[in-house]
Amino acid sequence: MFERISNEMQARMDYLQEIDQRDRNDGTERIKRLRQIPPETGKFLAIMASNCPEGEFVEIGTSAGYSTMWISLALMERNIKLKTHELLPEKIKLAKETFKQANIDNYIELIEGDAIENLKKLDNNIAFCFLDTEKELYDQCYDIVIPKLVKGGLLVADNAINHYETLKPMIDKALNDERVDSLVVPISNGELVCRKK
Repeated sequence: MFERISNEMQARMDYLQEIDQRDRNDGTERIKRLRQIPPETGKFLAIMASNCPEGEFVEIGTSAGYSTMWISLALMERNIKLKTHELLPEKIKLAKETFKQANIDNYIELIEGDAIENLKKLDNNIAFCFLDTEKELYDQCYDIVIPKLVKGGLLVADNAINHYETLKPMIDKALNDERVDSLVVPISNGELVCRKK
């Protein structure tokens, strides 16, 4: 699957990694930073997504589309689309550039606006969901997504270790939720993985 990373996609990944690193070091306001996942988390997402059942693929928090590129490797393999949600206009613009330059436009549907409201409109047919948005929204997103997951479907939530204190109520809810099998995977910033029973 990783051999599907084209030269164009790799160039865009490198470009976004440079911006992300610069943002983290130069005092850029948190909401404006890309705050993207590291490559090892991207590989983890691609492998998880490639092994999900049939259904909708969703991403909550597109940013500039870095994680979307990694998930797209599974989309190409399965010939399906991802619905990715982003609110901020400047990040939407960057994401559109990413999808075009990485040649993955035909695998992506970018949904602009309030993800919470847009998620409520989705059918109960989600096979894979990557959650990486503002941390105060995680709990609401969890409550919307889990009932909409198909049997065997996955919710993967980023920052389960480095933002543990903020996310603890949701993590505890997930670990005690009888609808899912859940664990925190200690890769990079930590990924909460929930599989629908």
